[in-house]
Formats: sequence, structure tokens, C-alpha cells
Amino acid sequence: MGEEQKLARLSAIVEGTVQGVSFRYYTLQRARLLGLTGWVANRRDGSVETVAEGPRDVLEAFLDFLRQGPPAAVVRRVVPQWGQGTDEFDSFRIVYL
Repeated sequence: MGEEQKLARLSAIVEGTVQGVSFRYYTLQRARLLGLTGWVANRRDGSVETVAEGPRDVLEAFLDFLRQGPPAAVVRRVVPQWGQGTDEFDSFRIVYL
């Protein structure tokens, strides 16, 4: 398996105007389009958190989306954390923390 195809994990906190603007819905759609597994959730502090697994190059494209966000969002900052994939997810979904 090539390096770019190895299962990786991206955990990210997205800050800005990211709640009440369909951020979770658009993130869900993008992750599914890219074939990623994991979840996305609103946090009590007004940010959005996501954990996604897939090939590193695909996760990089997902991170690019997070930095932009959907049309109504204003992304101020994205704090990514990279790790090794665990293969614990079978789909991508919205969760409630």
C-alpha cells in the first residue's frame, strides 16, 4: 500500500461562524463524496469538530474544504491534528456531543 493510500486520521476544530450555517450538513456531504469515514459535531463553544479517516491525500482535500466551509460560513481558524487511522468507523455521520 502506498504512503498516500495508507489509512490516516484527521481531527479538526473549525472556529468562526460555523454553527447555524449548515456547516455539519455540507461537511457530511463532502466527506461522503470523498469516501471518508468519521463524524462531525457542533461543540458547545460555537466551534465544529470533525474526525475523519481515509487516505492522507483525500484528507488533505477535506481539510481544504474545512478551511473554506460552505457559502454562509465564515471560517476564522482550523486546528488540524493528524494521526494514524484506526478503521473504527463504517460511515461518516453527524453526531451530537
